Amino acid sequence: MEGGISISHNNEFVTRTEKDSFGEVDIPITALYGIQTMRTVQNLSFSGKKLREYPEYIQSLARVKKAAAMANQEAGVIAASISQPILHACDQLIEGYYHDQFIVDILHGGGGIGTNMNVNEVLANLANQYLGSSLGKYSPVHPVEHVNASQSTADVCHTAARMAIVQCFQRTDEELTKACNILEEKAQAFVNVTTISRTCLQDAMRIQLGDVFSGYVSLLKRRHRSLKEAVMSLLTVNLGGTVIGSGVGAPEKYKEVVIEKLREVSKQNIILRDNLFDAAQNIDDLAHASKQLSLFATSLIKVAKDLRLLSSGPEAGFSEIRLPSVQAGSSFFPGKVNPVIPETMIQSCFQILGCDRVVQAALEHGELDLNVFEGSACANIMDGLNMLTNAIALFSELCLQGVEVNMERCDELSNTFIPIVVELKEKLGYSAVSALIKEQDRESIKKLLK
Repeated sequence: MEGGISISHNNEFVTRTEKDSFGEVDIPITALYGIQTMRTVQNLSFSGKKLREYPEYIQSLARVKKAAAMANQEAGVIAASISQPILHACDQLIEGYYHDQFIVDILHGGGGIGTNMNVNEVLANLANQYLGSSLGKYSPVHPVEHVNASQSTADVCHTAARMAIVQCFQRTDEELTKACNILEEKAQAFVNVTTISRTCLQDAMRIQLGDVFSGYVSLLKRRHRSLKEAVMSLLTVNLGGTVIGSGVGAPEKYKEVVIEKLREVSKQNIILRDNLFDAAQNIDDLAHASKQLSLFATSLIKVAKDLRLLSSGPEAGFSEIRLPSVQAGSSFFPGKVNPVIPETMIQSCFQILGCDRVVQAALEHGELDLNVFEGSACANIMDGLNMLTNAIALFSELCLQGVEVNMERCDELSNTFIPIVVELKEKLGYSAVSALIKEQDRESIKKLLK
């Protein structure tokens, strides 16, 4: 790559010109990214979602590059005079600086090449700037020859994206734990509240409202455990495998130490995949994590729908519980309050299910020796986790925390016909009560138990 400075008369911004084998591209003179980033933006953008919106991914990419630079120095691939400014640049990204420079579309094609080159160019320019060199000159630090030494997009993005998913999950984990704890408190608080159960949406026997809520707790805790196990298993990565898992292009000494360096940099318990060819070809580990996320979302839909039904009314519905009122429910009905928080939770889960479908499609459409759709799968898992985290936090604070019992209504429903009949069946038997129902009206049967 070569650089120069020119004036663009079209937008009146000062630019520099960078060249590659395809020609020249004008780039804002202060930009830390370069020509390969701009080509990705121009050729492969469609979603409107930029890499800069995924800070965990940028930080993970910087950690991978930092570990690679340390391993390359130890292996004698690059000199300390080159690796040290790269390490300094990586630290800047890890600390959250310059994330605005990551302008590629998160869903671009090409197997993630734009993502890898965006980080390579930003790190090279930061390193050269640190050494007093001009942006876009790529000397003495080159984005490919030095920042990307011993690496490929395939093992860099594979590794960084999985680390990013684990990092994203930390917030999710905290919010899911909080939601389960709140529901557990409600289950204990409602243990002495008797109401009616329903099967096939029809009246059934008496039940303690606390037992209903204990079922929600058990469901969500089980799904939380499964999701956590699936996400944490993603810390088994392929760094050192380069493109298709052969490791060609990376010296043995580098491959021996790079995972150890990555553990040191990331403070995560990262291990190397048993078969690096498998890692390049197949993303079933991502599909498994995504499926566990979708199962959690599906389970949350059930819980949120139940709360919506149990609070329905307040006069013509179930009305066994009251949900917190947070805003007006209608522009037409004065005083109407709707279950907007559960409905928001449900809609977020719909989106998560959509994200999972993309991940499963990315798995299905992988071909031969490299799944080039892996980046799309990773982005959708991060999107799903972020939506779940935000929605469950609102659900906990604005709904679950304030759920109250309508004692009068619960008492009324628990003493309706079917619960009474169930109790009578325990005394007289199913056949006797069935015959009695044919002969007598409901009020007469109720009197038998008084």
